[in-house]
Amino acid sequence: MEKKLFTQIRNEWHSNLWLALELLVVSVVMWYIIDLLYSRIATYMEPRGFNTEHCYLIEMGVLTDKSPDFTPYSDTHKQSDEVRELVERLRHRPEVEAVSLSQNSYPYNGSNSGLDVMYDTLHAPSWTIRRLATPDFCRVFQYKGTRGETPEQLAELLERGDFLASDNLYRHYQISMTSLVGKKAFRFNWGDPGDSTEYRLGAALQNVRYSDYEQGRFCYSMLYNMNLIGEGWINADNELCVRVHADQDKNFIENLKADSEKQFRVGNLYISDVRSFVDIRRNYQQSYANELRNYIVGMGFLLLNIFLGLLGTFWFRTQQRHSEIALHKALGATNGDVFRRLMAEGLFLLILVTVPAIIIDIVLAQNELNAWHNGTTLEWNRLLLCAFATFVLIALMIGIGIGIPARRAMKVQPAEALHDE
Repeated sequence: MEKKLFTQIRNEWHSNLWLALELLVVSVVMWYIIDLLYSRIATYMEPRGFNTEHCYLIEMGVLTDKSPDFTPYSDTHKQSDEVRELVERLRHRPEVEAVSLSQNSYPYNGSNSGLDVMYDTLHAPSWTIRRLATPDFCRVFQYKGTRGETPEQLAELLERGDFLASDNLYRHYQISMTSLVGKKAFRFNWGDPGDSTEYRLGAALQNVRYSDYEQGRFCYSMLYNMNLIGEGWINADNELCVRVHADQDKNFIENLKADSEKQFRVGNLYISDVRSFVDIRRNYQQSYANELRNYIVGMGFLLLNIFLGLLGTFWFRTQQRHSEIALHKALGATNGDVFRRLMAEGLFLLILVTVPAIIIDIVLAQNELNAWHNGTTLEWNRLLLCAFATFVLIALMIGIGIGIPARRAMKVQPAEALHDE
């Protein structure tokens, strides 16, 4: 059968050539679409390095001197004391699991501060994010270390004065921070040229992503205890974040606001707003989500057109072969023989064009004309996976385009089909 099939395809080379060219173009275009979608979805599905479920951001306000309840600050009445008292009151609320203060640190905030972390001749990238926070920050957002350190253990390391850094901080030197844990020769560029203070790396963090649409390998960050750098860093502009127990998440915002004036008014300090990280995450990433949705809709539309085009091509091609199908049946072929013959012809053409299609895919990837992922456009496992997915989808289209009209044609009696011809 294989020899007869090859002979028939060779004899019909003119029509099969145009069909093969169509399959080649379709295969390359579909690979490009699938590769782009794979890159976007694979990035979105990466571990984030943090957890914002059951977390809330509490915004603090301060009375102005025009308020009758305003009390001027002095050496004995500091704003930092009010902030710490508010934190303690929140910590003792039954629903609350952990409370932290921070500066430009919580996820999905879009506001950053940078810091150069130096070790010998090694320097962190210029866009390394400096996260200053109280130790409970690790508990609130469930940070974890690369060597299995729990949020509680990471908080203890911050409490004793160590700093934490994402494992990829020296990635461009091909050095993981995990290998440097325990070293005490790190220096920070706080902006004071004469500062020679050395810091100890307590643990390497699992890479903390900046958002759900950016890869962790390109998100560099360090975390240090803000309690250790001066009382002036504790103020009403800090980010006050809380994590509540999973079974007490319901109506937390409403209940806290209802109690805020009576229980959480501390001197001039008060709670001005409470926001869920569900809303913060959605609002921050709305433009990214819209872009991804547009990509998916656009690619879906292209795939639908490709599907209908291939379906129509093979459907029409099979319908024009009623007399051939009738002749095969008149010569003793069963419906199964005819069906396998037609299906094998379509799949054989697809196999023939798959090899040059993959070569073209490789050339496109080498010339950086497809999507970037993991810092490159050519990943062999990704290329082959997307090529295989392309082959399967086109084979499915061919199967439908041949199978349905072929089964309808085989229901016609051979004598009737030959007479009509």
